[in-house]
Amino acid sequence: MRLIECTREQHAGAILRLLNHAIVNSTALYDYQPRSTGSMGAWFDGKAEGRFPVLGMQGEAGALLGFASYGVFRPHAAYKYMVEHSVYVDADYRRRGVAAALMRALIDRARQQDYHVMVGGVDASNDASIGLHEKLGFTHAGTLRHAGFKFGRWLDLAFYQLILDTPGNPTAS
Repeated sequence: MRLIECTREQHAGAILRLLNHAIVNSTALYDYQPRSTGSMGAWFDGKAEGRFPVLGMQGEAGALLGFASYGVFRPHAAYKYMVEHSVYVDADYRRRGVAAALMRALIDRARQQDYHVMVGGVDASNDASIGLHEKLGFTHAGTLRHAGFKFGRWLDLAFYQLILDTPGNPTAS
């Protein structure tokens, strides 16, 4: 396995497959309908515009095993040092260290970009994701009860945050 920078040209299809699998089969994403191929252009454009990384883990045969990224938490100026992240791993490669490796690389990138807080919104019933976040030093910051409705039931959204030692000189401008 090796860490890579994902590109639209090489990885949009594989990322879309991972996202749509999560939408259809889990509560990792609170969407109802799979995303279209066309949606990936805007997704990658948004990442590029914000200088947000899209990191992937590639297998020996070249397949994308998983990816991780972050983006704007909220659009207001005072949140400029905070990002919300996500990580998705192919079902055949879960519990093999892929997500942890991707998250460690994403945390390093957030430090390099002088972010102060990383936050992940995790379905409160997703014990594997909660365990991963806690293993990496994230702490529970709160839970929004009945935040979503999917698969005929109400879903609670738990937020996990990691406070980083950056930036060195934050400004309010």
